[in-house]
Amino acid sequence: MASIGIFGGSFNPIHNGHIALARQLRRQTALDEVWLMVSPQNPLKLQQDLLEDHLRMQLVRTALQDEPGIVACDYEMRLPKPTYTWNTLQALSRDFPDHRFTLLIGGDNWALFHRWYHADDIASHYDICIYPRRGSHLNTRKMPPRVRLVEAELLDISSTEIRRRVSRHEDISGMVPDSILDRVLSLYDSTHDKPAM
Repeated sequence: MASIGIFGGSFNPIHNGHIALARQLRRQTALDEVWLMVSPQNPLKLQQDLLEDHLRMQLVRTALQDEPGIVACDYEMRLPKPTYTWNTLQALSRDFPDHRFTLLIGGDNWALFHRWYHADDIASHYDICIYPRRGSHLNTRKMPPRVRLVEAELLDISSTEIRRRVSRHEDISGMVPDSILDRVLSLYDSTHDKPAM
């Protein structure tokens, strides 16, 4: 049985911090693969500047071309909307019965986990690995049995900062993989017409 970590997010855009974190989580939790699940829209986090699904997906695929064990995944985009993690995990378990799925989430999401759709059911049926996020304080004494904290080094990069820099024509080299640098600049620069894909 393959052990798969589900690392969801809008990846708007994907950056080197996401990839470095996925590498660490895969190694520390002995996962066979980490699937970067590109979300069409987080029901708890409405985002007005979200790049179109297929464009974000293409950036993730290109960024991960040379990353063994880290997979670009559009599975959630094909599910009925709105997409909730519980629905996604249920569908994955049905479609991939030979895989064991572990949810990988940040401490900020864990702080809101009680608001998630079927949160108790997720915590009862799936392993959850929580990685630290700046500003999130975790009470490890009150975690359910299948939930554990994973220490991970976080790179000081955010998609929000990348979008801000692009809008101001500032340098983002080193923040995203070189393979998508030019594409990120063209897609997120609102002063230029968006190229067709």
